[in-house]
Amino acid sequence: MRASVSSCSPGRFGLAKQVWLLASARVFMMMSKAFRTEHDMLGERLVPMEAYWGIHTLRAVENFPISRQTVADAPELINSLACIKQAAALANRDLNQLEREKSDAIVSACRQIREGAFHEAFIVDQIQGGAGTSTNMNANEVIANVALELLGFEKGDYARLHPNEDVNMGQSTNDVYPTALKLAAWFGVNRLIEAMSALRKAFEEKAVTFESVVKMGRTQLQDAVPMTLGQEFGAFATMLEEDELRLEEAVGLICEINLGATAIGTGITAHPEYASRVRDHLAELTGVPVVTASNLVEATQDCGAFVQLSGVLKRVAVKLSKTCNDLRLLSSGPRTGLNEINLPMRQAGSSIMPGKVNPVIPEVVNQVAFEVMGNDVTISMAAEAGQLQLNAFEPVIFHSLNRSISHLTAACRTLEENCVRGISCNSECLRLSVENSIGLVTALNPVIGYRKATEIALEAHASGGRIYDLVLEKGYLSEDELEALLEPEKLTTPGGNDSGIGREKRRDRSRT
Repeated sequence: MRASVSSCSPGRFGLAKQVWLLASARVFMMMSKAFRTEHDMLGERLVPMEAYWGIHTLRAVENFPISRQTVADAPELINSLACIKQAAALANRDLNQLEREKSDAIVSACRQIREGAFHEAFIVDQIQGGAGTSTNMNANEVIANVALELLGFEKGDYARLHPNEDVNMGQSTNDVYPTALKLAAWFGVNRLIEAMSALRKAFEEKAVTFESVVKMGRTQLQDAVPMTLGQEFGAFATMLEEDELRLEEAVGLICEINLGATAIGTGITAHPEYASRVRDHLAELTGVPVVTASNLVEATQDCGAFVQLSGVLKRVAVKLSKTCNDLRLLSSGPRTGLNEINLPMRQAGSSIMPGKVNPVIPEVVNQVAFEVMGNDVTISMAAEAGQLQLNAFEPVIFHSLNRSISHLTAACRTLEENCVRGISCNSECLRLSVENSIGLVTALNPVIGYRKATEIALEAHASGGRIYDLVLEKGYLSEDELEALLEPEKLTTPGGNDSGIGREKRRDRSRT
């Protein structure tokens, strides 16, 4: 495809700071007066002279006004594409497939993109038909036109350096695009793990702060047995730690790439040594421990790594949402709820009820979790729908996966910074709940026996009396014995209430 340069009056397509509005499959901006003519298999089109993209990108913008989220909204994907194109240029240069002048220009263009330049030129919608071809073409065109300018030529002068023949040498969308998705996911997930780690540490710090605060644990929303608030927050921390480990396992799977497979895994058009050379360059550029799949035909059609990763993200979302449900419940009230903890006040809670403050941070995390669960369904269906040697639905897999990763990362950060670190507890309320709870009788069960414990529990429930007072009244235990048995450390430590008192009382029961 050779492009010619022309000037004309403003047409239907123009450019303003490379920011495009998509509506009715048209790009509206009328500022450009100079155009170049580019050609493809369907004919020719006018492309604004200022544009670093070309005809293939233009057609994609017209065809896919879907999510209104462009590739420019996913900088990690752009940088991953630039890394791949840079590695490919270096590999092809090593193998004497690409002349050094062109290779150097492509490498320089990719470096600039990786430093944040020209991202606004990646204007195709993230959701697109064609298995990611439009994204790959967009990258090829931008890199080619930046390289042309570096060589001293006009944008669109593809006879000098061609988007497909030179930038895309030895490649196909079918190996470039999934490899870019995996690199972007790798970087995104590692940032998510960092955010989860910070949140976990915030819970751990609260667990230490609350380690001596005794409260009632609950099962099925009913009083169960005593515990400490520190144990409750420590459990939140452990839940996160487990999922950090699961994410580290899942992210390891996406280091297997099919770069060098080209169209379907046979490596057609690529040099026999290209796959190993480009992999080594890519690992050096990115720091990602990429490995070439042992079966490139399988790797080109299989989306199992994305399904696995999405499943772990769903697991993270489910457990984060459960934690936030607990935080909302524990802070409910303040006068008519549990009122055990206080969440930081972040904003007014009502336009009509003065003084009302809502648990907005846990609420937003809940909503992110709901979205991630839905995204997992989308990814599962898209992976299953692939046919034969390629999955055409990788764009929606990336779109969904990217949102899950980025939104979970942001959710963890806001939960840590705007909620968990500012949580305080209502110690007096928690103490009274333990003293007044019928569940306290469970701690006495090994000592006075199940029958007497049940009798006490039923009477306390009917009369509203305290377990402590009823046990004394009936003479089942002395005050000293009760005080010893109901010490906080004995109530909240495994086997803690198996004291000498308990053993003596059990011997007494066995004699009778």
